[in-house]
Amino acid sequence: MHNTQQEDNRYLSLDMFDGVLPLRSADAHKGTFGSVAVIGGAAGMVGSVLLAARAALYGGAGRIYAALLSENAPAVDFLQPEIMLRALDEIAQLPQLNGLVIGPGLGQSIVAIKQLEYWVNQSVPIVLDADALNLIANHTYLATAVANRVSETVLTPHVGEAARMLACNNETVTQNRLEIAIKLAKRFKATCVLKGAGTVIAQDEDHYFINTSGNVGLASGGTGDVLSGIIGSLMAQGLAAIDAAKLGVYVHGAAADALVKKGVGPIGLTASEVILAVRNILQSIQQK
Repeated sequence: MHNTQQEDNRYLSLDMFDGVLPLRSADAHKGTFGSVAVIGGAAGMVGSVLLAARAALYGGAGRIYAALLSENAPAVDFLQPEIMLRALDEIAQLPQLNGLVIGPGLGQSIVAIKQLEYWVNQSVPIVLDADALNLIANHTYLATAVANRVSETVLTPHVGEAARMLACNNETVTQNRLEIAIKLAKRFKATCVLKGAGTVIAQDEDHYFINTSGNVGLASGGTGDVLSGIIGSLMAQGLAAIDAAKLGVYVHGAAADALVKKGVGPIGLTASEVILAVRNILQSIQQK
């Protein structure tokens, strides 16, 4: 009986998140809710960073910064001018960062490698996504630096990225999702979010969870960037990596479910629509 209950507790549900979000007192200011930066957006991939930064904004962080590698990058996000776009070196000069997301649209250029090398060696909670994971798979010294980090790390691979990081094939990952997530978490001393139907969130054999929210509408471009932004935002607000990953994954899926329930998608559901719905889900969780 005890084992069955323990297994049930592995499956994420709404009632697991009571009291997880920090309370918002009347005298709070934007600094109270943390600063998060998003780095990536090489040529042709600027949208990845904008989506992640917007998700961080709607996820509740107080200050959102973004730095784009593209030489033709915009100076402002006209849809969300609250996001502060900065040059790459300016992000490194910020006096206080409570969370960082690096990887969306990052590319694999020398500049990308140097950025990743710099940030994985900084003492800031970090979410590694997309090309950051591909670079770690390709460069042993970056993988070692990640495993040696003192601050918390969240990895958010999809099946292909997980396979590259472990030098195996996609089928092996697909057939052994829990084992692969735990293996990645232990190898990199991180919280691993192995994305897909029934996303797995793992730290080790004793600390793993399986998501129950979400639908096929999330199988579209940009939704992974949104997830990274949400998790980064929650870490910046003070949540531990495992809690930020669990809540972020659940809310991301629940947002898509709420949209489909209203007749928005799953066909043609966009990452931008998910961002807006995320705020509503987080609000309802805190009001509980």
